[in-house]
Amino acid sequence: MSTPDQPSPRLDLRSGTQRVFAHLLVSNAVVAVMNYTVWFAVTFWVFLETQSVFATGMIAGIFLVATAGTGIWFGSLVDRHHKRSVMQVSALASTAVYGVCLALYLLTPDAAFRDVASWQLWVFVVLLMVGVVAGNPRSIALPTLVTLLVPADRRDRANGLVGTVTGASMLVTSVISGVLVAAGGMLYVLLLALLVLVVSMAHLARLDVPETRVLTTAEATADPAPEVPAVGAEGGTGPGAAAAAATPTSSDGVDLRGTWRLVRGVPGLLPLIAFSCFNNFIGGAFMALMDAYGLSLVSVQVWGLLWGGLSALMIVGGLLVARVGLGRRPVRLLLLVNAAAWTATMLFPLAASVVTLTVAMAVFMLLMPFAEAAEQTVLQRVVPYERQGRVFGFALSVEQAASPLTAFLIGPLTQFVVVPSMTGSGAGALAIGGWFGTGQARAIALVFVVVGAVGLLATLVALASPQYRALSASYARSGGAAAAREAPAGSAG
Repeated sequence: MSTPDQPSPRLDLRSGTQRVFAHLLVSNAVVAVMNYTVWFAVTFWVFLETQSVFATGMIAGIFLVATAGTGIWFGSLVDRHHKRSVMQVSALASTAVYGVCLALYLLTPDAAFRDVASWQLWVFVVLLMVGVVAGNPRSIALPTLVTLLVPADRRDRANGLVGTVTGASMLVTSVISGVLVAAGGMLYVLLLALLVLVVSMAHLARLDVPETRVLTTAEATADPAPEVPAVGAEGGTGPGAAAAAATPTSSDGVDLRGTWRLVRGVPGLLPLIAFSCFNNFIGGAFMALMDAYGLSLVSVQVWGLLWGGLSALMIVGGLLVARVGLGRRPVRLLLLVNAAAWTATMLFPLAASVVTLTVAMAVFMLLMPFAEAAEQTVLQRVVPYERQGRVFGFALSVEQAASPLTAFLIGPLTQFVVVPSMTGSGAGALAIGGWFGTGQARAIALVFVVVGAVGLLATLVALASPQYRALSASYARSGGAAAAREAPAGSAG
């Protein structure tokens, strides 16, 4: 372990297990690009075909319901099986579903896809969302692979690289989806997805992934048996092991009850997940309406290119995390980042301008890698490795469970209540239309203002809460504060 006078350990992605992690990171990025290209593209395509905000809200809701409903099960698969096998089966499932979707797309008359009430349209959309969600086991496995392959004293930096790759994926995704939809609807999207997924499976088949955890020198000294099996593991002396001792082992299936006991046994962990759940509850409005709002300001090609440019800032944010780490107080950093993001998203809709939208999204993209890396680093520190798949899956399910409610409600609410209110002689148009503007786009903007204000208020309340202090203390007791003291002067946080 380095002392406070020495630089914090840096990642070495050129050799050993960290090189394997780099390959897996790239593999995950490639598959994520294609899965999320399908999601972005079908949202763009359905809105352009039907001009229905209701339809785009339903697409977001379908995705989020499926994500929330499968997270715990996917997490159990990650814990019970070798990580590479889970990743391969995940990509294979997506490939098979996209193949069925391609056949359906080619056999269905174009007119059916332009009718929002068409059963062919919704069968096609649901199947595409199944293919996208089938890729989620990879996203659950990735943070456990950080624990598996990267020593604890540099995992925050590895999590920063995950954020960098996520940003790069979004950049490529938005550009590809916008251009492909404009050029050939969903046909080119599905053909490219099938090709890339097959190539990624061939690459991963050649990669040897060790299934024993890498420890730091200090951890190895504290534990005479440093290799903790990744599959069917029992025991371990790392932080959180006492909580895990009361729960069944990873060979016991999904084990929701044991996972719940583990989450409750780590002080402050449940409030962290609950806070993220509430954030997603109000954030579902953005997922349901953002594309419709952006496409009301610019063309689909420009919207895709704009998201690509903004995603470059997510890469910058991830690289900053990889460079400076998260500092001594990652929980505080997580809340401050949320406060800044909600402030930006509350202010940008006040003007009907793509410039204010771009500035707000730039703030969001730059800061989100810090928030995501902070949450992952805390979980990796306080949860035993052999249970991390379940806990990450549990967190994914709980955090995403709130968003479908918002996504399913916000589309119809905006379409049938807010839009009429902000149009013509509606109450909203008469009250604020003179300075705020009227019509569908301004109705969506009003929803964004309200949601941003609620998110900011919730974050300020969380900063003042005893649960925040409990989580910070839990992280410090687990050894996180000691590791963070190794960060160079000027670290974030």
